[in-house]
Amino acid sequence: MPRRSPDVPQRFKALTMMARLYARGAVVLVLLSVFALHASGCSGGPEPVGLAPCDDASCDEGLYCDEDLERCVCDEFSCGEGFECAADRRSCDEAPHRICSDTTHWVDGQGCRCDPAQCEGEGWACSDDGAECILDLGDGGCIDDPDPWQMDRPAFADVSDAAGLSSLGVEGIRLATADLTGNGAADLVIRSGLSGPDDFSEDGERQSWFLANDGDAVFTDISRESGLFERRYDDDPDLGRPVEVIAFADVDNSGALDAITLHSNLDGSRTEGAEVLFNDGTGTFELGPVSEPLHAAGEVVSRSGLAVVDVDRNGFVDLWVGTDGQDHLLLGDGTGSFTEATEERGLITAHWNDLDVLNAAGGHSNAWSVAACDLDGDGLPELLAASYGRAPNHLWSAEPSPDAETHYDNHSLESGYAYDHRMDWTDNESARCYCMHNRSAEDCEGVPEPEYIACNSEADAFRWNHDFDREPFRLGGNSGTTICADLNNNGHLDLLTAEIVHWDVGSSSDPTEILYNTGESPPRFERPGNEATGLVRPRDGAVWDDGDITAAAFDFDNSGRLDILIASTDYPGTRAHLFHQQPDGTFERVPADLGIDLSSAHGIAIADFNNNGALDVALGHSRARCSHGDHCLDDSHVRLFENQVGQQNNWLQLRLEGAAGTNRSAIGAHVEVITDGHRQLAEVDGGHGHYGMQHGLVQHFGLGAHCEATIRIHWPDEEGTVEEHRLPAGHRFHIRQGERPALVD
Repeated sequence: MPRRSPDVPQRFKALTMMARLYARGAVVLVLLSVFALHASGCSGGPEPVGLAPCDDASCDEGLYCDEDLERCVCDEFSCGEGFECAADRRSCDEAPHRICSDTTHWVDGQGCRCDPAQCEGEGWACSDDGAECILDLGDGGCIDDPDPWQMDRPAFADVSDAAGLSSLGVEGIRLATADLTGNGAADLVIRSGLSGPDDFSEDGERQSWFLANDGDAVFTDISRESGLFERRYDDDPDLGRPVEVIAFADVDNSGALDAITLHSNLDGSRTEGAEVLFNDGTGTFELGPVSEPLHAAGEVVSRSGLAVVDVDRNGFVDLWVGTDGQDHLLLGDGTGSFTEATEERGLITAHWNDLDVLNAAGGHSNAWSVAACDLDGDGLPELLAASYGRAPNHLWSAEPSPDAETHYDNHSLESGYAYDHRMDWTDNESARCYCMHNRSAEDCEGVPEPEYIACNSEADAFRWNHDFDREPFRLGGNSGTTICADLNNNGHLDLLTAEIVHWDVGSSSDPTEILYNTGESPPRFERPGNEATGLVRPRDGAVWDDGDITAAAFDFDNSGRLDILIASTDYPGTRAHLFHQQPDGTFERVPADLGIDLSSAHGIAIADFNNNGALDVALGHSRARCSHGDHCLDDSHVRLFENQVGQQNNWLQLRLEGAAGTNRSAIGAHVEVITDGHRQLAEVDGGHGHYGMQHGLVQHFGLGAHCEATIRIHWPDEEGTVEEHRLPAGHRFHIRQGERPALVD
């Protein structure tokens, strides 16, 4: 709202002219005076000629008389704090950007000036012009002459022995990482993939490990003393609690990352249930309250995925749980208790008894993983469930409502996430075998005979049900982990889903591929195909299997472009595949001797484990189906691959902390990093993927040759708060909502 600018009456203008002419001895004074007064509509006698038309007292606040005493005007500093002078200089308009910060104060005639006493924190000082507090760390963190990686040297080195992983004998395929002990280093939580509890006795069989990182990527097993696997209903000191799925978030907003653990109970015989465990900030956990329906001790449940998310942006984290039937949304209240909200928020699916419903992705999922991320940039998270067994994947689009409660619409089919566009089943070897023996069956006419499998009888059609397998709902993928990442740096989160594909099923089985976000709302995706994007891998003959279950996107060379790691497992020839993104946005496969050399790779955790500015990779090894090939190693412990090349480019790391009204771990926040027209986007992840993957809450960005970047944070609160900072490269910062970034040593 503009400040009032006083109008100067017309008769005052006339009097001004009269006064000036009088001072000059003009003889036409009276005539001009009468004419001006008549033109102004004044019928009275003339006013005293000495009255000035403008004096400072008559001007509104922030305005003063101009040099000719004709009108009230303002300038750059006269309007005061929170206002700016309009372009015509006639009014002071509100200007929130001119409100001084908590480290500056208003000085008349100068504007906001820096207060050195309030520039607290390492590296903060008044700018040279005294206008603001700035972060001045010198140029010590910047690499002025970067050395971009071009497949000219190994990108990773196996440091498992030095990290202590070899001697610990940790054998697991489900990995997650977070700073649970509060020392600024990423710890590891690993699960074997088996469903039983830990036996902590001297020769007992282990299933789960909590490995504390000392800050130099050397790990110690603190599983037992941490309390993370403590039982609720059995006081056997040597027995742990079954933990198959895990995610970390600050459930009670206390400042420490808590844990949520799930497991399946397929026959209802297990007495332990799902749990929330509160962290004291040092990695010591205690059981939270029993919360139904989350706990479900002694009940038949199958749980395979968990994403922590704040669906209503009310500052309390919620849970999105994937099952092999009805998936569930549980709303949190900040105490560790959760309530069922699946039906009231519109997430109900149907039993598998209607083909039309199934083809429209309206049946229950067969979830092997879940994810939650804001795919259309409206501040509300979409919910995803990726299905095994060639069943449709589910994408639930968030819809705001007047009551501030987020509701969901099934947008699986329209988005392109349910399954791909490839529907030709006639190159399936089993389908061909069936049709060879049943030429009169529907759609079998003209189907070629199989090329590679023996087809002596209809029984050799081992992967085919002719009544159902031609339907769209059966022509999807065997979906594992779905990741949300802005792979082409256009400001929209894309998707990539890891898929198991067998050589004999043909082109209708969805492959692991990128789904590029079109930027629409509700979200929609396009699949250009692996030949176009470069996500291709060598095949050794006609018989092959892609056992892709876990995957990750991360910038290993700090180029500012995300790279992709696909962990393929459980079949002969399967291994880790690392793809390096090129400047044109396509991907090139990195040879094993230059990238990550591990066969039957399963389970990924990405973090800067040694805090040197480059992302490292923890990777599991599966020994499934060892008798069928040479993909199994004798030593199956989890590996740590240390980054050897990321330090040659610039980087920036951010740890976010939400204020009141925002979940404290800032899960769901969108972070934009902008450098000279190049834009990156990341979302703070609350867990995703196959049986609980998480890559820690520190956001890592490669900056290439850039020495600083603009950071724009979209906080996950009801107001949609946005904050912006300018930060130098080569450092990690702790950013509390509403405060200046703090340098982390």
